[in-house]
Amino acid sequence: MYPEGRCADGVSVNTEADVAKDGDIIDCSVLVPVLNEERQIASCVAAMRAQRFSGQLEFLLVDGGSADRTCEILSQLAHEDPRIRVLQNPRRTTPSGLNVALAHASGRWVARMDAHTWYPEDYIALGIERLARGDTRWVSGPATPAGRGAVSRAVALALRTRLGRGGSQKWADGRMPANSERELDSGLFAGVWERSTLLEYGGWDEGWLRNQDSEMAGRFLARGERLICLTGMAAWYTPRNSLTSLFRQYFQYGEYREKTAVRHPHTMRRSHLLAPAVVVTMGAAATAPRRLRSIARGALATYGAALLAAAWRSAEAAEHPADPMLVPAVLAIMHVAHGAGALRGAVCNGPPLAALARVAGMRGLAARLAPPPQRVFAPSLVAD
Repeated sequence: MYPEGRCADGVSVNTEADVAKDGDIIDCSVLVPVLNEERQIASCVAAMRAQRFSGQLEFLLVDGGSADRTCEILSQLAHEDPRIRVLQNPRRTTPSGLNVALAHASGRWVARMDAHTWYPEDYIALGIERLARGDTRWVSGPATPAGRGAVSRAVALALRTRLGRGGSQKWADGRMPANSERELDSGLFAGVWERSTLLEYGGWDEGWLRNQDSEMAGRFLARGERLICLTGMAAWYTPRNSLTSLFRQYFQYGEYREKTAVRHPHTMRRSHLLAPAVVVTMGAAATAPRRLRSIARGALATYGAALLAAAWRSAEAAEHPADPMLVPAVLAIMHVAHGAGALRGAVCNGPPLAALARVAGMRGLAARLAPPPQRVFAPSLVAD
């Protein structure tokens, strides 16, 4: 075990696993960035190891400098299972961790998995089977929110409402028939690819602390790729269990969603404008001239009624009777944080003028305002 919860200085803490892998042909590499996950990492890895897949798997768990017992637990798991390798992520962000894992992956296929998510046993098999059929190079499944704790359960309920999902199709909502598929835009949840495809696209851009899958999806969509979502690959996602951490999370989502729209104007949906509109309306209700202030306050009253209606509709799916009472506050935090983050992104990255023109239907102006293609910033995509 390593002092102060830190991993060894080498790339892998499991040299026995490396020996065991010699001569094996890896079919699929599973990429898992982790940071301070001691409470649930063992159960998450156990679910990953339970994948029903006829080929050979390797699990590349990339630690971003955990200060708890995460590395100790991963070290023990790696010594128990030669398929597990524990790698270092010096830059400590999610996209850099994914790129570190991708650089060391040896499988033909690659699956991204997160430490806050539980995947069905045939997640990898279904994804690879669909990729092998052709006409897509990115296959994912919907996310099914499942809360642990009062706030987390309320967030899960909120994400089952239209106000919580927005226009995103990545959330499981019961409207898709079993064993069906649909095509997604840039709103998606992890996925399965050929390793050569990810390398061709340059991996994950490390300038995106959040929204990195959507940024990469923007690159795929710009080249006419189809992004497929299979209902059979639905995974259980655990939302945050703190209002403060929820605010931080959605603030970053808003900031990086705006940054994505600047680089990839075609990724913006009209629904992305609703959260910033809520923030602007709140400001107008407090500071605008009297007539405009009255209109803004009326709009906020309507918004508040919509939040209460969403809470009422969510009561049927609630695990505990008190959970829906938190839904209006959770939705408001998600919207205000996302909107404030988007406005901050517009200040830091410039307004997404081409995206706004595109949403307004002015395709010619959008084409003239569109930025030139930019290189992917992926310094961690270099194996040691």
